Amino acid sequence: MLSQQAKRHFKLFNDPFIDDVKGPEDVYLSEDQRYIREAMYYAAKNGGFLAVIGESGAGKSTLRKDLIDRINRNGEAITIIQPRIIDKGRLTAGAICDAIIQDVSSEAPKRTLESKARQIERLLTGSGRSGNAHVLIIEEAHDLTIATLKYLKRFWELEDGFKRLLGIVLVGQPELKGTLDLRRNWDAREVINRCEIAELHPLNGNLEEYIRNKLKRVGKELDDIFQKDAFDAIRTRLQIPGRGLGATVSMMYPLMVNNTISKAMNLTAEIGESRVSAEIIKGV
Repeated sequence: MLSQQAKRHFKLFNDPFIDDVKGPEDVYLSEDQRYIREAMYYAAKNGGFLAVIGESGAGKSTLRKDLIDRINRNGEAITIIQPRIIDKGRLTAGAICDAIIQDVSSEAPKRTLESKARQIERLLTGSGRSGNAHVLIIEEAHDLTIATLKYLKRFWELEDGFKRLLGIVLVGQPELKGTLDLRRNWDAREVINRCEIAELHPLNGNLEEYIRNKLKRVGKELDDIFQKDAFDAIRTRLQIPGRGLGATVSMMYPLMVNNTISKAMNLTAEIGESRVSAEIIKGV
């Protein structure tokens, strides 16, 4: 986070790069993120099956919060279902059943899996005929077992006539993309072939726009904080070696950018420079 010295140096009362999303106006959306945002909303409203995949710090949780806030803010008739079990590797069909029953109704879950399944179908059908949609959101979905993924397909197939009763949004790190790869898990093809994948990419060309959006919240412009050469230095700083000779991978995701900029601003204040430069970026 920004030091007190850095805040005084740049005349900031709030840190624009930590705890920075307090409402929809604070959510930065590139063209890529806007597409994923709308895909999540469509899945929630129309019974889609979507996996949102991105590196740690890529903005997955922010988009999940934005989806929930959007549904609640607009008064949408969409019931949000979120299993609370922390270890998603232990999330079973029975636990998903319990989450659906408890989030959709005030009923207690039945004892057997067969009874739970019948209870869910009855509850979702009744709720759907009243004009409601339902979406199951699972974070840390990269920890899900193949068996659980197969069960999710059964939940997703619940219908009342032509109307799907449950949308599913999985949110996970790149390991989830591997799990949903037919070449690796052919036995899960029944679910993999039905699940759309939306992948969050690094900021790259949107770096300046992203930082500008953050600084706007605290009444600052890019030129107040950065020299022009700082941005290419950030891009270079957040490249890591990739597979193959000379190959690199960009790690320019929001969390990594935030951390790098905070360190650079702290260092700028320590050495008494007026603005963050490429040389300072190289030194963090």
